[in-house]
Amino acid sequence: MANTYTAVTKQEGGWWLGWIEEVPGVNCQARTRPELVASLRTTLAEALALNREDALAAAAPDYTDMLN
Repeated sequence: MANTYTAVTKQEGGWWLGWIEEVPGVNCQARTRPELVASLRTTLAEALALNREDALAAAAPDYTDMLN
């Protein structure tokens, strides 16, 4: 199951700013829009991995993974 995320971007001065709507704290800035999108993708992947690690640690040792 693939999730869809929404990037909100804007140009301000010489910078592009962006946020992922669905995940608080995932925000980046870059000089170009393509750099911003790449940075948002990387940051989102890292945030999701950290959130998963935190969830598994909180549920350990005998959790059930219902999505896989």
